[in-house]
Amino acid sequence: MWRDFFAAVVTALRHRPDERAIAEERRRAVQRLAEEKIREQRRETEAQE
Repeated sequence: MWRDFFAAVVTALRHRPDERAIAEERRRAVQRLAEEKIREQRRETEAQE
């Protein structure tokens, strides 16, 4: 029983998501969204001129 418990704990710790990788992925997603919004804004501005 204890062996199964320790195996489960080790497996859970080994497969824990990397916090830095998640933060970096979020930062890239926000950057892409910002760039997309800027492009949309420029298109709207150019279309109005």
